[in-house]
Amino acid sequence: MSRSERLLDLVQVLRRHRRPVSGRRLAQETGVSIRTLYRDIATLQGQGAPIEGEPGLGYVLKPGFMLPPLMFTEDEIEALVLGSRWVAERADDRLGAAARDAIAKIAAVLPGDLRDSTETSALIVGPGTSLAGGDIDLAAVRKAIRAERKLSLVYADGRDARTQRTIWPFALGFFDHVRVVLGWCELRQDFRSFRADRIATMTPLDIRYPRRRQVLLKEWREREGIPPPA
Repeated sequence: MSRSERLLDLVQVLRRHRRPVSGRRLAQETGVSIRTLYRDIATLQGQGAPIEGEPGLGYVLKPGFMLPPLMFTEDEIEALVLGSRWVAERADDRLGAAARDAIAKIAAVLPGDLRDSTETSALIVGPGTSLAGGDIDLAAVRKAIRAERKLSLVYADGRDARTQRTIWPFALGFFDHVRVVLGWCELRQDFRSFRADRIATMTPLDIRYPRRRQVLLKEWREREGIPPPA
């Protein structure tokens, strides 16, 4: 276990205790010597963690403390690297570039041992076919979703029959071979999925749709029998 992981484990153990807990018990729960435990507590205190107490009296982590967002375990680092590599390879260019930039920013401020994990991760994204996305700007779709704004589409079905649609976009799905915009369709008065490669034209409208996207997503999940993400 790396030192960063050990410090993270200690914070997590302290979080489980609402009352002061002895250094010896903390050492047992984290699997280190009492001397190492005292040194780790001093390190965390030096980094700003509000740990109160002293040997013989016990230690307690003051409520409300938020873990620094960059204290990741090695498994968490590998998950982030794998996810960013998948997005860089399979998403649209703008989102792919954002994934590469994000992992570079994370790596730049990680402790040395964890920074090495981002560069030497053995998890590889295998080759795959390019996702069909047509000519529409998926960044504009994501912007409309975030802002809860309507989109005007000309949409072609499997027989290339075209219809004019106004939709309330609330999600964008990345599947093995296609990208799919999920939305409430004003024409059909129902939830519909729109393959991005079948959207002939798309115009963002500066009109906010009347319901929150989180509510639309929740209702769509319930209708499709899809549990919320863990």
